[in-house]
Amino acid sequence: MQRILSHMRKAIEEYNMIEEGDKIAVCLSGGKDSITMLSAFKALQRFYPKKFEIIAISINPGFEFFDTNLLENVCKDLDVPLYIGNSNAKEIVFDIRKEKNPCSLCANLRRGIINSIAIENNCNKIALGHNQDDVLETFLLNLFYTGSIGTFSPVSYMDRSKITLIRPLVYTPEKEIRRFVRKNNIQVMDKVCPMDGVSKREDIKQLIFSLSKEIPMIRANLFGAIKRNLDDWKV
Repeated sequence: MQRILSHMRKAIEEYNMIEEGDKIAVCLSGGKDSITMLSAFKALQRFYPKKFEIIAISINPGFEFFDTNLLENVCKDLDVPLYIGNSNAKEIVFDIRKEKNPCSLCANLRRGIINSIAIENNCNKIALGHNQDDVLETFLLNLFYTGSIGTFSPVSYMDRSKITLIRPLVYTPEKEIRRFVRKNNIQVMDKVCPMDGVSKREDIKQLIFSLSKEIPMIRANLFGAIKRNLDDWKV
């Protein structure tokens, strides 16, 4: 946990993610990133100088293997309130529209429900569990498939909902999260989306892995370039 907290606190402090009195809705999918983030937030509450509240929000997309019990047990163990919203994403994205690249539409459907639950519970911030590898993969996806240079920001303010999105794991490598979950024998939810492992993002992940064999510093170099050259990443 100390390594996770070190990465997470660095991101929080560099980008002013937490202010006194914040109420943060932590998005909990049941995967390794979101469970790690929620656990780290709970640990951070014990000593962080700025006091804040947290709740967990999860969205049931309608897939068969969505494990509500696992989420409830995680939040019970951490003593964090859990709110589960139901989405018809599976029906809309896969059954009706039969999207070949469904991730964007599915994310938009989830986002609307998450925002609504956060507002209902007086949250002023929503925490997303994107890690450092996600930052790099999104950067290359945008470059290769849309011809644009950019990735998601550590902090984003949504004008319509008046809520700030924060991504406190952006400095945390995926391998550190895997190590934390494995070392602490944390059960994570089985993958429920049929696109897991077969998406363009997975292709980019494998590309970075292959290149890292020839260029060991590729992850550090890419991340450094993002921090130095993208306006949204400037403190």
